Amino acid sequence: MLKRRLQNRIAESRWALPLTALYGIAIVVALGAVSQKMWAQTTLLALSTLLMVELNNANALIRIYSRMVSCSYLVLMLMATFLFPSIEGGIVGLAVITFYVFFLQAYQDKMAVGPVYTAFLAIGIASLFFVQIFFFVPLFWLLMTVRLQAFSLRTFCASLLGLITPYWFLIGYFIYKADYETPLRHFTELARFAQPATIDIPQNIHLLATFAFIVVLTFTGIIHFLRQRSKDKLRTQMIYELFLAVAFFTIVFLVLQPQHNDFLLRILIIHTAVFIGHFIALTQTKITNIAFIAILVLTLALTAANLVHSL
Repeated sequence: MLKRRLQNRIAESRWALPLTALYGIAIVVALGAVSQKMWAQTTLLALSTLLMVELNNANALIRIYSRMVSCSYLVLMLMATFLFPSIEGGIVGLAVITFYVFFLQAYQDKMAVGPVYTAFLAIGIASLFFVQIFFFVPLFWLLMTVRLQAFSLRTFCASLLGLITPYWFLIGYFIYKADYETPLRHFTELARFAQPATIDIPQNIHLLATFAFIVVLTFTGIIHFLRQRSKDKLRTQMIYELFLAVAFFTIVFLVLQPQHNDFLLRILIIHTAVFIGHFIALTQTKITNIAFIAILVLTLALTAANLVHSL
């Protein structure tokens, strides 16, 4: 029997999430959320964390009792303090988690019209604030076919209906106001691309350091999953392979179009939390324990650096 190390005691503790929440409150207060009345952003972060708990519970992402997926998500979001002020970004992050909560309910069910509709409704709502999320939709359809095995004419139509539903509610308003330019500008953003991988490094060193660290965590978790996936149930393997595809797509998208970092980095953190949570909860060696401590120290250091930059 392997020795229970520090990472395992923390990963399996029922106090992990409550203590992480208290840590979150401290960071939020340090950011000045109370004085600046950023209640909406704080509420969105809290709701997103709770939905990550539901995502983990509903899909048994970790085969033991552990809150590491939700704890990792909250800690990484708090680390990227420069993302916190954006309400639009918070809505998109919440919408993407909501998408997964319902999307994964359609596993091997080609009649799952309701969950698919609700999942893509969340993406439709997110597109109101980040229209480029439509670039993810073909990938979601592909994954619904090859990983969820839930693609059919019914679920495809349900997904289309979900995507356009938010616009049904808005089109009447714009017609009433005779405002046709606003919707047109919204969708023409899909055809607007910046020069790939262009970013002012001195001005964005904090962003680059945070992104690089999150990518390292992502691939650390992915490598661990690929080596140990035979121990997970087939359904869990399919879900992780789905997350892997979307995570890789998000990284490429973010490298090519870094001007969308406010949204894409949030989306990446959702997937990173799943993989690094799996790694922390399900490894027990001396080396991985040292790695866990190093991850914790670097996370706290980046959080402090980003906090100072944000103030």
